[in-house]
Amino acid sequence: MKTSVLAFGLVAATALTSPAHADKLDDIIASGTLRCAVVLDFPPMGSRDENNEPIGFDVDYCNDLATALGVTAEIVETPFPERIPALMSGRVDVGVASTSDTLERAKTVGMTVPYFAFEMAVTANEKSGIKSFEDMKGKVVGATAGTYEAIALENQVKAWGEGEFRPYQTQADVFLALSQGQLDATVSTSTVAQSNVEGGKFPGISVVDKAPFDIDYVALFTNREEYGFLNYLNLFVNQQVRTGRYAELYEKWVGGEAPSLAVNGVYR
Repeated sequence: MKTSVLAFGLVAATALTSPAHADKLDDIIASGTLRCAVVLDFPPMGSRDENNEPIGFDVDYCNDLATALGVTAEIVETPFPERIPALMSGRVDVGVASTSDTLERAKTVGMTVPYFAFEMAVTANEKSGIKSFEDMKGKVVGATAGTYEAIALENQVKAWGEGEFRPYQTQADVFLALSQGQLDATVSTSTVAQSNVEGGKFPGISVVDKAPFDIDYVALFTNREEYGFLNYLNLFVNQQVRTGRYAELYEKWVGGEAPSLAVNGVYR
């Protein structure tokens, strides 16, 4: 009995004298810098201006988060397929990168409540004859690898049993291939579709229909074990909505009324 009591006392003493482990939230504040993974070929969420400076909804969102933390934002340009690897390798602290909150991703990273919601649209080459989502059946279609819409579109092509799906590295690659006639159509978020059509960089394409895919709710993400930082990020998203900043950024970069971030039947 005495031995057990002594052993317990030694363990307790060790616990009391061991330094507390600082989590990522503490580390970010101490470092003075917040490194955000942001996709910069995904207007209006992220792109570069005429001076090659990062701009867009996600860029402003990262800057807002850094301001709330009292640190300086560092925008780390990160293509879609590299978002989670950038976090896992320690290159970034958080993803502000229009990342769908899938259960599969949640096995690897910690995801917040939604900070943005996308509807899906069909954009077609004007020479393809495609006027609706169903017209894509049997055609050559593509999307950015690893995105929600790419996964959904590839599954749809398999379900149709005809046509071809082609994955691309970036959104710019998709719309360039579409403009050049290498693709007949693509499915992307409605915001991205409209931005690329109106931008004039990719002639000969137009938005022709909505895609019957679920609303794509996207989340901020960080290391899944960083509970303190995840809690802070969730509260930050909440505050962005409550203060009207979310609606302000949506009007600035997309236009119109910001979509609700609530999921019907789950929370409001």
